[in-house]
Amino acid sequence: QVQLVQSGGGLVQAGGSLRLSCAASGSIIDYMTWHRQAPGQQRELVAELDAGGSTYYADSVKGRFTISRDNAKNTVYLQMNNLKPEDNAVYYCKTEIRRSDFWGQGTQVTVSS
Repeated sequence: QVQLVQSGGGLVQAGGSLRLSCAASGSIIDYMTWHRQAPGQQRELVAELDAGGSTYYADSVKGRFTISRDNAKNTVYLQMNNLKPEDNAVYYCKTEIRRSDFWGQGTQVTVSS
């Protein structure tokens, strides 16, 4: 059974930084995505890290967010710098294993202006 447990997030002032963690158990994770969902909006893809180390970022976070992986800890991180009020959302990590999606529990990020 694959489980993703998120940590990090919270309240930060605009311009500040936060780091989200997504620790996996039950399987080695080599592919991970981070998504976010703001109130009243659809969930959107924020960042992706594939098995080869290639990354993708949504235009809205490019240059500010960094996705990375610690293989020894089987954990993926999302470093968020220069946060803006429009980054307010619940953030979710997600992986896909054998065509099944596994989601983290979600963590709130609140950026005050």
